[in-house]
Amino acid sequence: MTVQINSNYLENYSKEYAQIVCDRFFSSRQFITGQDIIQLTNSTQVNFFIIKRLFEQWQEELAKLKSNPFFDYRDIAVHEALTQFMNVLSRRIKVEKSHFEPLVRAAVAQAIRVACFPVEFYQEEVKKAPAGKINEYLKENKKYYKWNEKAVTFLIDKAGFGLDREAYLKAIAANFQVIQDSLESKNLLLATLGEIKPFDLDQYIVADESFVDQAEEETVNSDSGSSFFESMESEEESKPVEKVETIQKVAEPVKKQPAQAPMNSNGGSLVASSLKAHFSAESYKGMKGIMGELSESLALNQRFMFTKELFDGNADLLKHALKTIDEESSFEAAVELINARYVSELDWDTNSEAVREFLQLVYRKFAD
Repeated sequence: MTVQINSNYLENYSKEYAQIVCDRFFSSRQFITGQDIIQLTNSTQVNFFIIKRLFEQWQEELAKLKSNPFFDYRDIAVHEALTQFMNVLSRRIKVEKSHFEPLVRAAVAQAIRVACFPVEFYQEEVKKAPAGKINEYLKENKKYYKWNEKAVTFLIDKAGFGLDREAYLKAIAANFQVIQDSLESKNLLLATLGEIKPFDLDQYIVADESFVDQAEEETVNSDSGSSFFESMESEEESKPVEKVETIQKVAEPVKKQPAQAPMNSNGGSLVASSLKAHFSAESYKGMKGIMGELSESLALNQRFMFTKELFDGNADLLKHALKTIDEESSFEAAVELINARYVSELDWDTNSEAVREFLQLVYRKFAD
């Protein structure tokens, strides 16, 4: 079926998002530094796409410099000096608002596209790579990919296969078919933008109830996907088991440990009254109701466990969830929010130890 994309909404949203971010940051400062950019918003992907675009423009300027016919940039001494200069310069990022706002605008639009259409986005990344250097390009840019990166990172370090650009494009589509169920929900990824400005997915993607992701429509059929992976195995016969294991690790869901004490639920949803009865019967030795913000109360091991087991390894989602729960007025409202946004979207096992410990903290947050 046909999927219509509202490009005007994306353009206006990105512009407004960038304006809000820049107005906030530059209200008391003239410049932004590299470290500031990395921590700029709650969306790690937006932050790193800003850095990515900054370095892309940098490389474009460097290419212009090297095109000067009067100097020998192939000389090893010149190359070493230029490399050292670039390394020093990279630690001295300093951008004014007028130059920074377009970077934010472009980064937001990129983040939305990689959340909604990862196949299309990463295929375009491959198309931007220099001929014969696709792996080098992907390897260099891997550090910037934070959302749906599994769709492309499996290709890195495959330089020995000698694949052409078309084979890479098919490989991304075929791999997406295998791993799509293990990727984060686009709704949850886009929710991390909400701290600045909520994103309305229904306004961006105009479709009927039978909507199928554009990325899925663009993928190759299962026969072409199978033939690609079979050709990969035949070209690297010494590592066939390793490749199959990699795909299986991505596709298989994480196994969760059972909770110490089962908690009542209704059709897979959490019930606030049952949870309150469950936790109120436990002894907290005076620890009820003394917690501040949840994001500041997590121990390091808890943060690691929740990120890995409840939020699909996405620290942005955990951070956004904690902040949103902190803004609720009661435990009942917090549980309702958790049910609506996380239990079903992330397929939580409501009797798992991780869920139990997470809800215990939420209960303590709102306990009298």
